[in-house]
Amino acid sequence: MHTVLVVDDEAAIRTALDQILTYESYRVLTAPGGVEALRILEEEKVDAMLLDVKMAGMDGFEVLDRIRQLGLDLPVIVASGHGNIETAVEAVKKGAYDFLEKPLDRSRLLLTLANSLNHHQLRDQAREWRSRAGGDSPLVGECPGMHEVKDFITRVASTDATVLITGENGTGKELVVRALHAASHRRDKPLVEVNCAAIPKDLVESELFGHEKGSFTGADRVRIGKFEQADGGTLFLDEIGDMSEEAQAKVLKAVEESRFERVGGRQPREVDVRIVAATNRDLTGPDSRFRRDLFYRLNVLSVHLPPLRERGDDTELLLSHFMFELSRQTKIPVKQISPDALDILRRHPWPGNVRELRNLVERLLILSRGETILISDLPPDITGEGHSSSNDDNILMCNDFQEFKARSEASFLQAKLIENQYNVSKTAETLGMQRSNLYKKITRYELQTQADGERGQTDERID
Repeated sequence: MHTVLVVDDEAAIRTALDQILTYESYRVLTAPGGVEALRILEEEKVDAMLLDVKMAGMDGFEVLDRIRQLGLDLPVIVASGHGNIETAVEAVKKGAYDFLEKPLDRSRLLLTLANSLNHHQLRDQAREWRSRAGGDSPLVGECPGMHEVKDFITRVASTDATVLITGENGTGKELVVRALHAASHRRDKPLVEVNCAAIPKDLVESELFGHEKGSFTGADRVRIGKFEQADGGTLFLDEIGDMSEEAQAKVLKAVEESRFERVGGRQPREVDVRIVAATNRDLTGPDSRFRRDLFYRLNVLSVHLPPLRERGDDTELLLSHFMFELSRQTKIPVKQISPDALDILRRHPWPGNVRELRNLVERLLILSRGETILISDLPPDITGEGHSSSNDDNILMCNDFQEFKARSEASFLQAKLIENQYNVSKTAETLGMQRSNLYKKITRYELQTQADGERGQTDERID
């Protein structure tokens, strides 16, 4: 039920409008003047306002000014018995949705009110879709790698060329896709996402291309596939490296020809879609089973997202960004981070990348008790303490298998280094791996390289 605030200094008009709107199933609040109206707006959720212009004390135009200053977002319909073009224009300039002359016509009033509410709702929906498409989700970061990513988006968004995005899990590949779509001429068309790793092998063709009724057991109705759903817009093939070889062949044909047939169908269907693919795998490595011809077809334009551990001061920028964003969402006041805690967060290897950082900020915002986040508020896997069950609990909270593997490997190697007193040769021998390989992993995960207080050790230890 929508709530409407009626503001008029004539009691008879307030009563009449109250009766009319209540009969039409609106919840009605009334105020005899501007001051009382603003007080109600501070205390109640109001969906729309009917506002008189000529009132003693604070008139309708002053109320409109105050609404704008307070940042209140609601449609206002202005009414006046002294209506003229100048008054109507002034009302609209100050943010009114529409202007009505008194005496009010019941039908026109109800139609204008319904239209204002509908317009407001559609505008909010448009904002939400723009947010989902990346319009309100900026790529935060000032490191050289992120500047390259932003420049890439600026230069290629307006084209229809296929894009391949690479990078570890949690680096923000989906944000890049949304930003590309939002900056393209396809922004008003669908952005359709397909998680290639989540589709069962025997359903890939149906999921991507759809099927006709009766084409197989259980196909009791026509299904529109992702390619058709994305017609005119952008199709995002996430985790493309996990797609089966059989599905790769079908996708290659569809991408090359921009046409396909539904499962069980004989009629070719043409679509106009921009393909953006993403992967955390090396699609051209010796162990890769990814089709080279599909790789070259997808790799027309490519961009790599750097892991968070290679982004320098971006960690602090992202901490601030997520703190304000999540504070707004959770209605919890922004919290400061103590210098000691911030220093630990800067040095953390972030195997889960930006996604891990965001999850941590949300956790700290909700669970930390004071106004400042201290080292004691940080989880053990961040501080390096307690590599046993408490760390296992945090590992089990990973978002996906890749993050789980990275966290597990980092924790395991750190524990073995500590166990062998940071002797790399001995640790590598114990683990049955090449010392050079262990060095690479130490660098990758930015593992602790010496005990607290230790300095320059022998060559067999890490300096």
